[in-house]
Amino acid sequence: MTLAEAVVAGAGPAELASLEVPTRYRAVHLRKDEVGMFNGQTKDGQDKDVRRSLHVGEVPMPELAPDEVLVAVMASAINFNTVWSAMFEPIPTFAFLERFGRTDPRHDLPTHVLGSDAAGVVVRAGQAVRHWRPGDRVVTSPAYLDSQDPIVQHDGMLAADLRAWGFETNFGGLAEFAVVKATQLLPKPRHLSWEEAACNMLCASTAYRMLVGERGARMKQGDVVLLWGATGGLGAYGVQLVRNGGGIPVGVVSSPEKAALLRAMGCEHVVDRSRFDDLTEEKGWRGLGAEVRRLVGEDPAIVFEHTGKDTFGASVYVAKKGGKVVTCGSSSGYDHAYDNRHLWMRLKQIIGSHGANYQECHEINRLISLGMVHPTLSRVYPLAEAADAARAVQLNQHVGKVGVLALAPKEDLGIEDGRLRERIGEERLRLFRG
Repeated sequence: MTLAEAVVAGAGPAELASLEVPTRYRAVHLRKDEVGMFNGQTKDGQDKDVRRSLHVGEVPMPELAPDEVLVAVMASAINFNTVWSAMFEPIPTFAFLERFGRTDPRHDLPTHVLGSDAAGVVVRAGQAVRHWRPGDRVVTSPAYLDSQDPIVQHDGMLAADLRAWGFETNFGGLAEFAVVKATQLLPKPRHLSWEEAACNMLCASTAYRMLVGERGARMKQGDVVLLWGATGGLGAYGVQLVRNGGGIPVGVVSSPEKAALLRAMGCEHVVDRSRFDDLTEEKGWRGLGAEVRRLVGEDPAIVFEHTGKDTFGASVYVAKKGGKVVTCGSSSGYDHAYDNRHLWMRLKQIIGSHGANYQECHEINRLISLGMVHPTLSRVYPLAEAADAARAVQLNQHVGKVGVLALAPKEDLGIEDGRLRERIGEERLRLFRG
């Protein structure tokens, strides 16, 4: 029996430790010699088809560092950083690997294994790892950093060598095996299947830091929160956190179908952005602000931003006097434009937020494990079709999160706590599955 087969069969710690680690494994990867394949093409995502650049095949197994863990990946998920990587934008990720390779040559390879989410089973632990052993069922968080950097004791996201695992490092989660730092691991929620557990951590932890964490917007009870892309990977977790924390979510979506899903989540106030004029102009901003006031009677205390160029001017405008715009990304473009008078004269704040530190990841994983925050998984692909999964995300043909099965032979495996699952209800847990 191979190590992968033993994991799938549910082998115990002793058997897992006794089996040989393979020298090669299947993974979704990019090839360094294809970096220029999209040169001269437009950036609209229509012809930079990620199915051309993403490959599924064997790659060499790396050696473990003392503070690292080898995880047999049962399932993973697609994030926008996978799409950016496959489009080689804003820069090819091999530039990250080359720079990292100056201190850790293992990562500077002609292939880049992608993926910043995973759920699986620990099969090996480095000599310095104290809290994880073969057989442990885990989920991964994406922050890859040096735990001996003093700033990590304050906030790991300020670390000088912070890297996004599977984006700025090699050996990511879209694979049969993944190499992670011990400080990336958390216990798998026992009531979730492998694919449900694998889809949460990057987006859910990012939303937690933005809205709840001490370094984010610090939402309080009664706060009106405007959330762009409210049925997307980030927004759907944001809506849940706002509702849990006593806030008033106002979700922005782009279709009646997404509006219906948002209402099924319990979000009473929904804005269809297609009803408004150009949201890069003040006429559109005014229309959006008037609609929010019509729905809830006041301007948003917090605007949950991640779409960027197409919406940022509107976000600054509609936030109330003294309000906050918290941003973690720019999926529609990094070159933001806004009227600064509406920022300084109305005493608003823009808060930059990036990922989540280990404690914040622990907190959101606890909420998921308690059944207070639910997966937003909408569709699942096998590893062999991971490029199609990424293409769906590239073209925004999805809601919530798109999962990928790695070693798990089918969906709905890995559930350990059926009682909690029954209490929550399959309808709630599978809401995004349609």
